[in-house]
Amino acid sequence: MKRILQNLILSGGLALTVGCSATGGKSDTFTFTADLPPNFAYVATVTYVPASGQTCSLGKRDNLKPQFNREWRTEYKPNAEIEIRRTSKGCELVLHSVDLDVYAKYGKDRGDFGSDFGKVAVRYELDAHDKGTFNAAGESEFYGQCQWLFRTSGGLRRIVKILDCKDTDAQGRLTRGHPFAAYTLDQLPGKTVRLKIKLADEEEPYMGDTWVKVPGGWKRCMGKGFEDQHAFCYGNHTDFSTFRMPDGRDTCTIYPGCTENKDVTP
Repeated sequence: MKRILQNLILSGGLALTVGCSATGGKSDTFTFTADLPPNFAYVATVTYVPASGQTCSLGKRDNLKPQFNREWRTEYKPNAEIEIRRTSKGCELVLHSVDLDVYAKYGKDRGDFGSDFGKVAVRYELDAHDKGTFNAAGESEFYGQCQWLFRTSGGLRRIVKILDCKDTDAQGRLTRGHPFAAYTLDQLPGKTVRLKIKLADEEEPYMGDTWVKVPGGWKRCMGKGFEDQHAFCYGNHTDFSTFRMPDGRDTCTIYPGCTENKDVTP
């Protein structure tokens, strides 16, 4: 059922339920925070919609999507205080969603990062088994696991990484979709919502049939040559290429250790 709700909300197919209005423009807040692995950060983009019963409409230039941690490289703060209700040009608004971009750095170059996304949806009403719950301390948690997927790029076959984040349950079992939680408006005032992300122990190739698993890591298939950007193996598990690591090492043959064991045969 959670997967069905997630699909509906992410695709915009679940409408706001009529029957509750904003409380006279009152501005209340909740705290969003995240427990992330080292070198990770999140950016939160908050979206509001007219409260139930409002006849106003929102223009594209209205400031309705504030962002937290936009400068995530230099000014990252794990806690974000998010308004649940606000007023813009006399229009009473309610929180609709918190869209999360999860970023992670894997090297020193500015482009050495990966990203994926998650979401917190907010509605007037939800079925009891669809909405998040809070403990006695007023905290709610939802979970995810991120994994690095590696590939090579360019004539030197430099390693680049793609971040892949999936939803999990509290025990760390993978479910489907990206990290996701849903709450009702009346659940959130004064509460804390926490995203907890773990990093998978092992990396995997981004594309199948391009690397061969060997003791100690992976070897990159040569393909037709260094100019062959896809370089599928096609059953050839004897011709391999070197590659360059993000830290500059450029004669690597086994990923991720960048070491060659002469006694190992694939």
